[in-house]
Amino acid sequence: MELRECQRLMARIYGERDAARGPERTLLWMLSEAGEVADAYIKNSKNLGPEFADLLAWMLSTCNVLGIDLQREFLSRYSAGCPRCGEIPCTCPAR
Repeated sequence: MELRECQRLMARIYGERDAARGPERTLLWMLSEAGEVADAYIKNSKNLGPEFADLLAWMLSTCNVLGIDLQREFLSRYSAGCPRCGEIPCTCPAR
């Protein structure tokens, strides 16, 4: 399944709820999920994969509410390589 299909799936499952919740609260839920990923990682949890799946679902839902086609944005930013140096693999100095 492509990212765009995943985003459409989230719209079918949660689109009405996300729209009613609005962009600000949907974004806050996404950030809460990011915290759950960090917490699972710190605790060396076996639930890290499902937590990442939840984070992606909330990111896609947030993009839906904001009208962002995440697949298009991702490919326009990264398909030619690193956005800063343009190389694959990236040759930028490590941060």
